[in-house]
Amino acid sequence: MINYKKLIEDFSDTDLAACAEFWPRAVEKKMLGFTHGYLQQWQQLMADLPQLHSAELELKSDVRVGTEQELAQQLTAEQIADFIAQLKTLSPWRKGPFSLYGIHIDTEWRSNWKWDRLLTHISPLQDRTIIDVGCGNGYHCWRMLGEGAKAVLGIDPTQKFLAQFGVIKKYLGEQLPVHLLPLGIEDMPKLAESEGVDSVFSMGVLYHRKSPIDHLLELKALLKPGGELVLETIVIDGDEQTVLVPQGRYAQMRNIWFLPSAPALASWLRKCGFKNVRIVDVAQTTLDEQRATPWMDFHSLTDFLDPQDKSKTLEGHPAPKRAIIIAQL
Repeated sequence: MINYKKLIEDFSDTDLAACAEFWPRAVEKKMLGFTHGYLQQWQQLMADLPQLHSAELELKSDVRVGTEQELAQQLTAEQIADFIAQLKTLSPWRKGPFSLYGIHIDTEWRSNWKWDRLLTHISPLQDRTIIDVGCGNGYHCWRMLGEGAKAVLGIDPTQKFLAQFGVIKKYLGEQLPVHLLPLGIEDMPKLAESEGVDSVFSMGVLYHRKSPIDHLLELKALLKPGGELVLETIVIDGDEQTVLVPQGRYAQMRNIWFLPSAPALASWLRKCGFKNVRIVDVAQTTLDEQRATPWMDFHSLTDFLDPQDKSKTLEGHPAPKRAIIIAQL
């Protein structure tokens, strides 16, 4: 299910080499809590998916493999319809988009927009080792590889995201140094102070953590000295002392704990020992960036906002605004 041999090989000459024995044990322990029937369903899906081949792969401008013409050459019209139906069994597809042989997986989030907002501000990813915390189905991990990363490890405990990643990797290439482990950051090993990766990304995670300061310290512990943190989260307007702690739901989400202002979050990072802390982008989440699609046909952002005032959530809080903050260790 997870190619540990390739994972260990890709990180063998990095500061994560010592994790070779840790990763399989940690994942095995985590999977004890997985729904066994769902894992069997995913394994069967992987076995039933068609074998396709293409020399065309694009990861820098988007995440795309193959062409519609190549698909028509390798599958009948009926088989193509079955292939699309197989992919849709993994709905909802939230992060993307992806293009598999001309099949456009139009995800809930236009995650490429977020990538475009941060790319010009971060350190070049060429030859860097990276951990993407809360990576979802791994969309941004592929974009990191497209920028020349040496090896990328995404972690996210959600079973369906692991399944979606497995499907995408099957067609993009099992040999590529991008991996996803179904782990939370609390499941990661304790590294020596001199160990870690060059870049750590945490995007869309902080507001789900009961203790945001602990999360920042956990991220810090994954970085090597001089490494870079890229942090993206929901923020509110205000100064260094402004923090919203929603009572009840926020935009219909139950597990929302702390929504700081961008200056407050920058102050927290400095308090945790990060240097050169920079707020590089603050953007209102629009109904064009997060919306329902045929690949995610559940409620989305428009359903979570006040129909009379889109600047507020249904609960009366400020509508989602997201900031990107970069810091060095």
